[in-house]
Amino acid sequence: MPVFTVIDHTELTGTTASWSKTSIPSSYDHLLIKASMRSANSGNNASATLRVNGETAATNYSYTEIRAATSTPSSVRYTAEASLGYPTMTATAALADTFSPVTIWIPNYANTANFKQLLWYGGNSFNSTTDWDWQLKVTGALWSNTDAIDEIEMATGSSFVQYSTFTLYGITGA
Repeated sequence: MPVFTVIDHTELTGTTASWSKTSIPSSYDHLLIKASMRSANSGNNASATLRVNGETAATNYSYTEIRAATSTPSSVRYTAEASLGYPTMTATAALADTFSPVTIWIPNYANTANFKQLLWYGGNSFNSTTDWDWQLKVTGALWSNTDAIDEIEMATGSSFVQYSTFTLYGITGA
């Protein structure tokens, strides 16, 4: 039976541009991030960036995203991006106190023989039926590097608002 151990839990007490966890121990089989985010952006929604080990070079990041944000679902493939995807979150034009859930699964994060895969899903709700005001995304990402992942960062161009939460779990036995 898998065991979930909380490595880090952060609830923001004010606005901040990013959340990160460094010095992640390599003693777990997998990592899981559960976040509840909201942006200080003045629009309907905003995106965050997802990076590992402080790498900002685009050459090692790629991902494929399946999304529903209109009446016609779509998919898109990105290569040479500076992130492992762009989780979407509600912003200040959304209903007050509405936060967006994001789940990120990182299997075999400490393995040094293979590239790292990530699977994340999330979305934002908005009290509108207008295309792109609401979104649901499922994303498969690849970090083309054999280094163990020991640092994770989620950042946004504006800020995450107070009460956004980020929980990093180490998973063993799964």
